[in-house]
Amino acid sequence: MSGLVLKLGPKERVLVNGAVIENGERRSRLSILTPNANILRLRDAIPPGKANTPVRRVCYIAQLVLSGDVEEPKARLQLLRGIEQLAAAFGDPDSIAVLSEATAAVQAGDYYRTLKRLRGLLPQEEKLLEKPDRRA
Repeated sequence: MSGLVLKLGPKERVLVNGAVIENGERRSRLSILTPNANILRLRDAIPPGKANTPVRRVCYIAQLVLSGDVEEPKARLQLLRGIEQLAAAFGDPDSIAVLSEATAAVQAGDYYRTLKRLRGLLPQEEKLLEKPDRRA
């Protein structure tokens, strides 16, 4: 039996197909058996005000699909365009591979995997944004 297994800490919240579910007092595991269920750990959610960098903005679009706040066809186009723009900015082979995986996930309608792949670029983006401008 395959599917997504969520390991939740005490009182951790998760959004499943638009419904917020809160875990009890103990750690637990949930098996999501329904294919294509929209799942978002609320601890991983990016608040609207924090979607202030290129990668965070694209992650936020994927998150909106998972929360049910935006229609999939509209988001799909925005995600593919955003990923294309990120590929132009991140020229290294590792980032391009991550972005290719994110593109494949969008095309497959797997927005959880899309978000997971894109979040992997956040540390690299942070490093790039911290670098001082060399032209100064």
